[in-house]
Amino acid sequence: MSRSTLPAAAAVVVGVGLLLTACGGGGSGDSDKIKATGTTASASQSTSGPSPTPTATGVPRPTITLPSGAQNVFEDQHTGDAKKDAVLADNQSWVDSMDEAILKGSSDTSHISFYSTGTAFESSVGYVKGYLGKKDTWVGTTRFFQRKVTFLKTGEASVVYCGDESKAFIKHSDGTIDKSPATSNSYVLYNTRLAQNGQGVWQTEYVVSQRGAKECQP
Repeated sequence: MSRSTLPAAAAVVVGVGLLLTACGGGGSGDSDKIKATGTTASASQSTSGPSPTPTATGVPRPTITLPSGAQNVFEDQHTGDAKKDAVLADNQSWVDSMDEAILKGSSDTSHISFYSTGTAFESSVGYVKGYLGKKDTWVGTTRFFQRKVTFLKTGEASVVYCGDESKAFIKHSDGTIDKSPATSNSYVLYNTRLAQNGQGVWQTEYVVSQRGAKECQP
């Protein structure tokens, strides 16, 4: 069963042009352990738990941990550009902050607000509440890959990346795990915009997503 997508599908159309031009092909997807993507974790990948403290200047980042049984794997962390790496590190922590709340069943949004603002914060909280309202969590591994940073003339940064949910499964409140076979909806294309705040944190301020994106499918 595909995990919920952030944000609502209605917002996807807004950024679909940028999404399709900023992300290439190849990837992996959602539910069951149906088939491998043909790529293996490289030295540049990292699992979540706890999230590494980014090397960006500014205030110390909060430590974010995910319970055992669920992990996020992030590829393309080291670009050779320290500024881009700092953006990617804060992008990773933003994603982890949402899953931390979901997996711990917590309504505490302090870590989410540390890494997001504006409409992205609102979408993030809504995403978490969707899980908490059903008392659902998830298990397995979600992979994030083809993460690409582009700096905008406004000083903000765009991060476009793919999500692979093929080995992540919804766990219901009664303990049952939904292992429906993976489909095209297991692959998600994300387009985010980040702005650096006065403390030096790259906060996600805008996000759109496209589930079933061909650019992210193997």
